[in-house]
Amino acid sequence: MIMFSLSCQAILQRGRPMGTSVMPECAGTVFIVDDDVSVRESLEGLIQHEGWEARVFASARDFLDAPPAPGPSCLILDVSLPDLNGLDLQNLIATDRADMPIIFITGYGDVPMSVRAMKAGAVEFLTKPLGEDALLDAVAGAIERSSRLVDQVAELRIVKACYESLSRRERQVMALIVSGLLNKQVGGELGISEITVKAHRGRVMEKMKARSFAQLVMMNSLLREAHSAAEA
Repeated sequence: MIMFSLSCQAILQRGRPMGTSVMPECAGTVFIVDDDVSVRESLEGLIQHEGWEARVFASARDFLDAPPAPGPSCLILDVSLPDLNGLDLQNLIATDRADMPIIFITGYGDVPMSVRAMKAGAVEFLTKPLGEDALLDAVAGAIERSSRLVDQVAELRIVKACYESLSRRERQVMALIVSGLLNKQVGGELGISEITVKAHRGRVMEKMKARSFAQLVMMNSLLREAHSAAEA
C-alpha cells in the first residue's frame, strides 16, 4: 500500500523493480490535484518513477489555470478540496477536457459519491490508503484510453475542417447521397440535373478527402455524433 506519510525516496525504494513498469507504449501526462502536500509528493514520485510526466496542484483553481497537456493525459483527483470539490471540477471540465479520464481518490468510502462520479465519466474511484498496483493499473488504463480519445478528437477536427470547406449546395448533396439516394433522385430533390449532381459529388469527395463512398458515410456519421453530443 502507498502510505502518504512516506517520503518520495521511500516510495521509489518500495516501487516496482526496474523493467516491470505498467506504463503502456504511449507515454502521457498525469495531473494530480490534492490539497495534502505529502500525497502530492508521494504520487508525483511514483508517477515519475513509472515514466509518465507528473504535474501537481494543491487546488482545483490552480489546475484550471494550467494549460492542458498536448498528448494523452489523465487526472488523479481528490474528492475533498478546499476551494472547489472534485465532483464540481469534474463537471467543469467534462466538455473541454473530455479526452482526459479522471481517477478519483478519497480518504473515506462514500458509495453515493462514487456512483455519481462514475456516472459522470470517472474511470476509477479509489480510497486511501491507495494500493500501488491498483493505482498504477488505473493510470495505465486511463492514459491508453486518453490516447484513443486524443486520436478521435484530432480526426474529428480534420473532418470538421473539410466539411467547413464545402459550399452550401455541396453540403446538401452530401447529406442526400449519404442517406442512400441515387444521383438522379438527388437531382430531383434539389431541382438540378444529374450531371450537376455528379459534379457536386466529385467535389464533395475531393474536399472531404474521402477515398471511398463508405468513408464519406463514416465521416458524416462522425459529424452527426459530434453535433448530437454538443446539443446534449
